[in-house]
Amino acid sequence: MTAFRAVDQVKPVLTMLTRSQWIPQLLVRLFIGYFFFETGWAKIGNLDAMAERFTGWGIPWPAFNAALSAYTELMGGALIVLGLATRLAAIPLCFNMIVAILVVNLRKVTEFDEFFELSEPLYALVFLWLLFSGPGRASLDHFLAKRFGGADDRRGA
Repeated sequence: MTAFRAVDQVKPVLTMLTRSQWIPQLLVRLFIGYFFFETGWAKIGNLDAMAERFTGWGIPWPAFNAALSAYTELMGGALIVLGLATRLAAIPLCFNMIVAILVVNLRKVTEFDEFFELSEPLYALVFLWLLFSGPGRASLDHFLAKRFGGADDRRGA
């Protein structure tokens, strides 16, 4: 009987956490979105230097790809902060991080543990999480879905 009582006591807490999942979704969106907006802005302000770095990394069409990467971070970060087209914006941002991992970071990794110390895999996972979880209730996506009768998964996405 004690185990059932414990489950009964935990159930309301789990329900409250499920209903409140919009809070971490909002906080993660604000943090990661602002971070990428800011880095994109910095890269746009210094595209020539970014193109030189892309050349050094062996990335084809370095000027084009530096601009593409910078504007992806700037616009994607802004959309993530607003919670507007969040799932769509998460795709190129995640792809940007995968390219950074494969083209730039893996060259520096000599031991398995070093991979887990990189920040780009974590960023890619955050974007993957946003792709699957959605932006949460505190987002323009949620507002527009309610206003215009769009898809809403009842979990606040």
